[in-house]
Amino acid sequence: MFLFGIDHLTSGKALQIARGQLAGTINEEARNKIDACHKDVLAIANSDKTVYGINTGFGPLCDTKINKEDTTELQRKLLISHSVGVGNFIAPEISKLMMILKVHALAQGYSGISIQVIERIQLFINENIIPAVPEKGSVGASGDLAPLSHLFLPLIGEGQVYFKNQLMPSSEVLGQLNLSPLELHPKASLALINGTQFIAAHCVLLVEKLHRCLSHADIIGAMMIDGLKASSSPFRKELHEIRPFKGNIFVANRLRKLLTGSEILESHSDCERVQDPYSLRCMPQVHGSSRDAWLHLKEKVEIEINSVTDNPIILSNQESISGGNFHGQPLALVADYACLAAAEIGNISDRRTYLSIDGKYKDVPKLLLKDTGLNSGFMIVQYAGAALVSENKSLCFPASADSIPTSLGQEDHVSMGSISARKALQVCENLEKILAIEMICAAQAIDFHRPLKSSDFLEEVHKEVRSHISFATEDRIFAIDIEKALTLLQSNILEEKINTLNDEINYSQLFSDF
Repeated sequence: MFLFGIDHLTSGKALQIARGQLAGTINEEARNKIDACHKDVLAIANSDKTVYGINTGFGPLCDTKINKEDTTELQRKLLISHSVGVGNFIAPEISKLMMILKVHALAQGYSGISIQVIERIQLFINENIIPAVPEKGSVGASGDLAPLSHLFLPLIGEGQVYFKNQLMPSSEVLGQLNLSPLELHPKASLALINGTQFIAAHCVLLVEKLHRCLSHADIIGAMMIDGLKASSSPFRKELHEIRPFKGNIFVANRLRKLLTGSEILESHSDCERVQDPYSLRCMPQVHGSSRDAWLHLKEKVEIEINSVTDNPIILSNQESISGGNFHGQPLALVADYACLAAAEIGNISDRRTYLSIDGKYKDVPKLLLKDTGLNSGFMIVQYAGAALVSENKSLCFPASADSIPTSLGQEDHVSMGSISARKALQVCENLEKILAIEMICAAQAIDFHRPLKSSDFLEEVHKEVRSHISFATEDRIFAIDIEKALTLLQSNILEEKINTLNDEINYSQLFSDF
């Protein structure tokens, strides 16, 4: 059981809650903090104090005082007026993550929201009532205002939700469950829509997706080492100890372990080849750098999802602080960094795929087929990967490098972090396909070295690939193979299989837990 507002949340735990593998609740300690802060907000609302968002307008209207009798209507209008999102709806899992992250932030007792509002959000989480949230419209400062407004429209009976695999008006779902729309108290809407939960939810998923891509890149890269009879000398421990980046050391060690006992590797130990191309021998440096970027992402996301990011913050004794915890810059920069790291893994993967069809490597025929001319072989398989790599390059411009003033200049520097996070996920989705293509080509290359075998680890991987995708002797619709390979990677079977073979190549603590 996870205690919202009390326990330490990680990306992994957030995903477990979203997927129904871990339950979340609010205990008495958190409830007491929530109630105390809520009472302070009500006291401020009933006093003559002027406090932003409680009895004033918003943004450039922060100096406009609102009458006491209008503070409830102010909250309703805030949700409605800020629901300006456009584009396709985000994945329901991301919407659910947004609610989970918001509950954890609100339950820390600095936002002034009532327990009744939080309990309604919890009900949505537990019953899988998932608000429909448009993907575009946030500039990533003053919180993810537009997407969070859409996320919480259903609390007041507005907007749409996914319920029982159908997209429905929220009012209809509330009716089915005999629930009335909430009347929001002073500051409630501001607490709900100020915050970085749109960016953070995307980044939580990015932590998992990039982690898997990095793991598969090592496995598939090791397969290509054997497929092209490349050397394992560049992965020697002594080399990386004198340039001790954590990611480099880890990847070099992992590649050594993956290749240990390979007959293919041993068969060319005395060959005349002096050096391999960079995409083969520089895997520790390239994959390792992206692992370090992933580690940075994981650490920043973990800080953010345990933080309070709305505004103003309510301290004890009715003291409020109007600050900038809603600004998305901490995640915007790290998401752009992760985006580049993912793109680079795809870039080097495609270079290895190209080498596999080049025809320059012993026993591996040009285009990975013995009979070409009539057959085009894997020529256009690599072509498809190159297209994805190029698309990723175009997505690498850092969104956080831009800022456009909004709210009549009150919000004069914004993070654009929502764009950074969405782009990074898009690049990772392309990367999965690029790695699927390399895996097909690596498996094909290894088969030309039979009866020699690769390592026990890689033979298990190869066997799994071949259980889904047969060796190609002539042209066929390779898009079907790519789709099967992608499904295999997304299932995470390969990493699980290797982890059961030998504990020595399990992830180190540094690169595993999230």
